[in-house]
Amino acid sequence: MTRSKEATRPLFALALSTVFGVGYVPVASGTFGSAAGLLLWLGLPSSSTAQITAIVALFIVGSWSAGVAERHFNAPDPSQVVIDEVMGMIVTLLWNPVGWKGAIVGFFLFRLTDVIKPYPANRVERLPGGIGVMADDFVAAVYANLGLRAGIWLTGHLIARS
Repeated sequence: MTRSKEATRPLFALALSTVFGVGYVPVASGTFGSAAGLLLWLGLPSSSTAQITAIVALFIVGSWSAGVAERHFNAPDPSQVVIDEVMGMIVTLLWNPVGWKGAIVGFFLFRLTDVIKPYPANRVERLPGGIGVMADDFVAAVYANLGLRAGIWLTGHLIARS
C-alpha cells in the first residue's frame, strides 16, 4: 500500500507542475503555460483576496511540484514545468484595471520579462529546487505588472477595462 502511494505522488506532482500536461507542448511550453494562467485569471473573481490567495497557493504548490519535477526530469527548471508561468500571469495582472486588451498586453510583457529575466530574477532562479523555479517568474511578473501599470498610465487608460 505504501509503495503505491509513493508511485502516485510523483505523478500528481508532475500533473500539477506541467498544469495537467500543458508543459508537454513541444514548442514554447512557457507561452502555453502563460496562456493557461491567463485563462485562470479570467476565471478568478476580480477581488484582490481571491487573486492573492491563488498566487500564494500556486507558489506553494508550484515550489513543491516543480522540485519533484526537477528530480524526475533530472534537470534544473525543466521546460515541462509551467505552473510558474501560470502564477506569473496572475501576478502580472494583479491590481491592474484591465480588460481583455490589457490582459493581452500583460501576457506579452510577462513573456518578455520571463525570457529576459532582469535582475534580480536571474539571481533568484538559483535558489534551490522548486522555490527557484517559482521565484524567478514571480520577480519577472512584478516587472511585467509595473510595465503594465506604466502602459496604462502612458496610454491614458486605453488598455484599461477594455
